[in-house]
Amino acid sequence: MLLDLHTHSVASDDSRATVEQYIKWVNVLRRKGTEIDGFVLTEHRQFNHALDYVSLSRKNDILILKGAELDTDAGHFLVYGITETLSTQIDFLDLTMNAEKLVQLCDAHGAIAVPAHPGRAGIGFTYYLEDRKTGFSSIKVVERLNGSNRPGEGEAAQDLIDREGYYGTGGSDAHIVSAIGSCMTKFDNTVSNEEELVAELKGGKFKAVRMKQP
Repeated sequence: MLLDLHTHSVASDDSRATVEQYIKWVNVLRRKGTEIDGFVLTEHRQFNHALDYVSLSRKNDILILKGAELDTDAGHFLVYGITETLSTQIDFLDLTMNAEKLVQLCDAHGAIAVPAHPGRAGIGFTYYLEDRKTGFSSIKVVERLNGSNRPGEGEAAQDLIDREGYYGTGGSDAHIVSAIGSCMTKFDNTVSNEEELVAELKGGKFKAVRMKQP
């Protein structure tokens, strides 16, 4: 199963794509022969429990899940499996939230915190890890492939994965319609909701892939 685990819609302040536009583009890609089963909306510094994409997903045969991309004092993190209870424990607008606490909260509430674009200077996990390694022992997964990476950032992410033995995900980091699916995560098992996504990420039966051009 192929999912793009890192996308942004107009709900994020720096994206120009609507969810409906992403769906249309996914259908274009499918008609051209590209395999993509769904995507996760990881909006910046927010999570809206009221938004429900179930009917839209069923209508278009595209899995649409929700997560969040959060700013921390150790770089950006993608959080999956956000519950109502976890939401009450997180200040989504805190640009310097304590990353160790975020990871601990996610672990305690059945979610998972995945360092985003870890090789990116200034906001990448690899540049914070060495000084604070003891606080991140539960992290097993980081983003390996990011469709918006600049030269050198992917290599830095791969070096981190090789050094620490992490599993690596893939996501486009799409902010415009045509970027979606450029990098994805291929799961061995089927994912149908956010709880199953967390379970599969923790299980490690997946790999990061780049979109295969038809």
